[in-house]
Amino acid sequence: MYRLKSYNNTMVASYIGYVVQAIVNCFVPLLFIRFTQEFAINLTKITLLVTVNFVIQLAVDAIASILVDKVGYRFSMILAHMLAALGLSGLAWLPNLVGNAYVGIIICVILYAIGGGLIEVCISPIVESCPTERKSAALSLSHSFYCWGSVAVIALSSLFFIAVGIERWRLLAIIWSILPLINTIYFAFVPLGKIDADGENKGIISLLKNKIFWLSALLILCAGASELAMSQWASAFAEKGLGVSKTLGDILGPCLFAVCMGIARVGYAKLSDKINLSTFMIIGAVLCIISYVMVAFSPIAALSLVGCSLCGFSVGIFWPGTFSLAAGNIKGGGTAMFALLALFGDMGCMLGPTTVGALSGALGDDLKIGLSLSLIFPIIIIICVIILNSIINKDNNSKLKTLHSNN
Repeated sequence: MYRLKSYNNTMVASYIGYVVQAIVNCFVPLLFIRFTQEFAINLTKITLLVTVNFVIQLAVDAIASILVDKVGYRFSMILAHMLAALGLSGLAWLPNLVGNAYVGIIICVILYAIGGGLIEVCISPIVESCPTERKSAALSLSHSFYCWGSVAVIALSSLFFIAVGIERWRLLAIIWSILPLINTIYFAFVPLGKIDADGENKGIISLLKNKIFWLSALLILCAGASELAMSQWASAFAEKGLGVSKTLGDILGPCLFAVCMGIARVGYAKLSDKINLSTFMIIGAVLCIISYVMVAFSPIAALSLVGCSLCGFSVGIFWPGTFSLAAGNIKGGGTAMFALLALFGDMGCMLGPTTVGALSGALGDDLKIGLSLSLIFPIIIIICVIILNSIINKDNNSKLKTLHSNN
């Protein structure tokens, strides 16, 4: 079968894959109010759509550690994009076809959630396997496209609703489904590198015995929690704190957050040869703490919004940085390592906003209190990075002593 030769095609396909994942996670939440009006679905059932999306992606993270190695990365990516395209386009016709609109929507969410979960598990190792000189820079740059995708979905969808009318949302669902369909074809032809160039995969049992893996798992869990604790509540915070409309709240909240997160990831990709990754992550965690303090304790709403944006910048390196640290220091981790780290990261993505919502609800619906108590996540990140560096340096020194003694 014909294959494209340049790995630049692989990188571009991966970038598009992250945009598809952003569509999967960001598009339907923009329609929640519309669903309640058009299909008479109550808010409890609407909330369940978010839960189903993340639970399915968590399940895929767990299963993919075994499945992907058996069927291959190319097949997995083609399947992922086909399911994402089917789930998104299905929103336009399945709710009316099955008779029960809510059941139809749930089926679509399950389809594109499986696709999104596979994309999340597969793209990082695919990018890591490409013959690039600066692996951490390439990984950080690829992850930035999730941010740009999120901005595009929120901004362009909002503009579509203003220009055409939200009642034409089915047309927009079909339009967004075209991108994963195109990338399905693209991934059939791009070259794929050897995912585990250092030998056979360690397997799950070996990983679970590795202290660097467990530190990385805790690190990415707190990374997901730090990011989503702020981003998932950014729109509501902008609306409530500044008294703006939902459309403007989406742009000032999650949109601005995603832009700043993308800038951080592109910035690290450009400066990766000049700054140590661990140092960049610790700086990010310190800025994250400052941003949470600004949001929680500033008496000025506009300054709190600046804190939201700073948080987006500060958390940008956490997720790709953790993948890079783990890939560079756990030889032979392979698919199992990337899948399990994605699993812990998604657990953090559920834990962060849930913690903020639960604490805020228990303390008088005050979002600032919930966000202030989420300071624990970036603090744990600092501790994990310091311990991880200590272990890595100790292991490297031991290897050097062994090498000198042998010589």
